[in-house]
Amino acid sequence: MMETPALGIGSDRPGTTGLRATFFGVWFVDLVATILFFTVPYATELNPVTVFLHDLFGLAGVVLAALIYAGLVVGIGYVLSRPFDVGFVTTVVVVYVLFASNNVVLLVSREALLALLLPS
Repeated sequence: MMETPALGIGSDRPGTTGLRATFFGVWFVDLVATILFFTVPYATELNPVTVFLHDLFGLAGVVLAALIYAGLVVGIGYVLSRPFDVGFVTTVVVVYVLFASNNVVLLVSREALLALLLPS
């Protein structure tokens, strides 16, 4: 006799192992870039939740915000059934790649990625 999981949450992990590894890798790059936003004078974090938690807890608040975001992504991925979980995690990875790329380029060149790609 099989037991049904509570609240429809399955025990299978969202996405593939490679997709999850990519998510956490890009998530970590974005976390480091976001922490650096609060330490350099020429860049500003725009996410109001991250800024609020930074004001409350300092740099630990930035880490807390990133952990909350990752927890939400993983939690939503567990709730969704296949193939929706794979699509959701893939979409989040693509969005994180865009954000992290922009953040790294902004920290290195002091200009946003879009400003560098568009002609003046």
